[in-house]
Amino acid sequence: MRRWEFLIERTLFACALISVFTTAGIIAVLLFESFEFFRVAPLGEFLFGTEWTPLFADAHFGVLPLVAGTLLVSAIAMAVALPMGLLSAIYLSEYASPWVRRLLKPVLEVLAGVPTVVYGYFALLFVTPLIQAAVPSLSGFNALSPGIVMGIMIVPLVSSLTEDAMRSVPNGLREASFALGATRMQTSLTVVVPAAFSGVTAAFILAISRAVGETMIVAIAAGQQPRLTLDPRVPIETMTAYIVQVSLGDTPAGTIEYRTIFAVGMLLFLGTFGLNMVSTWLRNRYREVYA
Repeated sequence: MRRWEFLIERTLFACALISVFTTAGIIAVLLFESFEFFRVAPLGEFLFGTEWTPLFADAHFGVLPLVAGTLLVSAIAMAVALPMGLLSAIYLSEYASPWVRRLLKPVLEVLAGVPTVVYGYFALLFVTPLIQAAVPSLSGFNALSPGIVMGIMIVPLVSSLTEDAMRSVPNGLREASFALGATRMQTSLTVVVPAAFSGVTAAFILAISRAVGETMIVAIAAGQQPRLTLDPRVPIETMTAYIVQVSLGDTPAGTIEYRTIFAVGMLLFLGTFGLNMVSTWLRNRYREVYA
C-alpha cells in the first residue's frame, strides 16, 4: 500500500514539474528571441515608437500602434462585459431562486464554450453590418464590433467569478441591512458588492487579462492595419493579431521580422502576467477577510 502511495505522490509531483518546466521553457524562448531582436532594434524605439512596419522595406519597430489597438478593443470589451457581468451576478446571487440559478448559470456559461473563431465570424458577418446600418462611417474591419462581441464572450467569466465572491459574503451582513429597513437592491449595491469588492475586482482583472490575450476575434474582424488611434470605427491591429499574421505567413524563421513576434509576445506576456498577479493578490486578500 505504501508503495502505491509513493508512486502516486511521485506521479503528481512529476505532473507539477511538467507545468513548471513548460512555463520556464516558454519564458526562456521568449527571452532568447527577444534578446536577439533587441540587438538589432533599440528598446526605446520599440517601446515608444509610433510606427510599426517591420515587414516593409522601410522597417519601423514602434509597438505603440499594436498596444493602442489592443487597449482599444479591450476597453470596448470591458465596457460591455463588466456591467453586464456584474448585474447578472447580482441577480443570480441576490434575486434568483435556487432552481432559476441552476437553470440560468449553465445557459450563461454556454457562451464560454463557443469557439472564439465562431465569435470572430459573428462579429464580422453579423455585428458589423448591424452597426453599419446605424453608423455608415464604420469600416468593414474595425475595433468596435470585435470589442462588443469579445465583451459578450467574457460575460460568463465576470458573472461566474463575481457571483462566487458575492455568495461568499456572510448572510449576517445581509440580515443586518434588512433589519435596518434596506431594500434588497440597497443591500446588494451598498452592502454585498462593497463587502465582496476584492473578489469582484479580481474577477474584473482576470476578464481584462482574457480580453488582452484574445486572438481569433480580433484577427478575423478587426483588420490588420497597425495604427495609433482611438477611433473604434477604423481597422486596427492588436498584438495577438500581429503574432498570428506573422506566424501563418511567409516570414523566414530567424530573421529580424520573424523575431518581432517574440518581442511582442514578451510584452504581452508581461502585461497579462502582471494582471494575473494583481488578481491573485486580490483573491488571497478576499479569502483572508472572509475565511
